[in-house]
Amino acid sequence: MLTPVADNPFAVLTLIAAPAVFTNASSVLALGTGNRLARVVDRTRELSRGLHASPPSEVPLKEMWLRHVERLEKRGALLVRAMSFFYTSIGAFAAASLVSLLGASLAGSRYNLPFAVIAGLSFVVGMAGFICLSVGCSLLVRETRLALESHYEEAELAKKWVL
Repeated sequence: MLTPVADNPFAVLTLIAAPAVFTNASSVLALGTGNRLARVVDRTRELSRGLHASPPSEVPLKEMWLRHVERLEKRGALLVRAMSFFYTSIGAFAAASLVSLLGASLAGSRYNLPFAVIAGLSFVVGMAGFICLSVGCSLLVRETRLALESHYEEAELAKKWVL
């Protein structure tokens, strides 16, 4: 026989702990993604100024900067999509916590059907949050790879100038 949640105070904490931890992780990732987006915007402005100010004789440099601007556009789009997924996961995990609390309050009552429905709803909403968190992270990985492409290209050009 299952013991009611009211008999075990740690059961409610268990129901809330996972969504709370995931909510925090999603919030930190959303904040970091916002900072990355700001850096992309700053870098795009810097390259645009450099493209307009450099003389026409610096064709290889201009071509590299144009490739960087294209990558920055892609990076910006990836970051905005990642932020959307992170914000969605924050909402989903917060909803899962709330629904879990409601389910925990009904666990010891005579309402068995609503408890099953609420538990299922909490699971579905929590899974949606987890999927959004995972997709957002994969978008950040793709964005980081684009950033490294530009970094490697700049490093190669810098080595050529020194040697």
